[in-house]
Amino acid sequence: MLRSIKQLYGDELRATDGEIGHIKDFYFDDQNWAVRYVVVDTGTWLSGRLVLISPHVFTNFDLDGVRRGVNLTRKQIENSPDFDSEKPVSRQYEDDYYRYYGWANYWQGGGLWGIGAFPIVVPPPEERPSASASEAASWHKRGEAHLRSTQAMNGYHIQTDEGAIGHVIDFVVDHETWAICHVVVETGHWFAGKEIVIFPKQIVRISYEESKVFVSVTKEAILKAPEYPVPPWAFDEPALVAGK
Repeated sequence: MLRSIKQLYGDELRATDGEIGHIKDFYFDDQNWAVRYVVVDTGTWLSGRLVLISPHVFTNFDLDGVRRGVNLTRKQIENSPDFDSEKPVSRQYEDDYYRYYGWANYWQGGGLWGIGAFPIVVPPPEERPSASASEAASWHKRGEAHLRSTQAMNGYHIQTDEGAIGHVIDFVVDHETWAICHVVVETGHWFAGKEIVIFPKQIVRISYEESKVFVSVTKEAILKAPEYPVPPWAFDEPALVAGK
């Protein structure tokens, strides 16, 4: 099922033994376009500490409408590696995080989640594949460079070869694979506030310094694009939504 990221902000999370806080943000991988972590504000429970929750742990996404079930205990979450939202998430932190929970990581393997297409909890192999120092350094560099906040990207300008066409207002995610399927764009004053979707495959690059998303979409295609939310059949045809 496809879901709006924006509508999930603020939803409460419940561990196996009690409430743990609410969804504050999502961190996604801007190479593979998958949500890797949910940022949880623990509120009064841990004095406002922020913690990361992997999509691996969601058991009942619609526990009772606005609460989401998490297959972890409060103690596990409390003792998880400390997370600093003011700094980029490093590959070293992710190594510590996955080792703490005893899961296979997502960055080694051919699937969206390492060994597969879904964030299923699988224990790591007893012996990890050996890697050269240069390969290990490359993994660390990629980890620091490509995990991004969906909250921080709200408002980024969408840039075509013909100029700006609007700004990012939301993301649409498949809550089973946690792949980001669409970026929702408001065209603003340029086209009377029309909302459209951009597919990740249409994004050429993201400039975080300039707060811009460069896309292979023409203004002519925007004029012809149906408004978001688009019909279900259109989600499979990028050319029908915002051009190739």
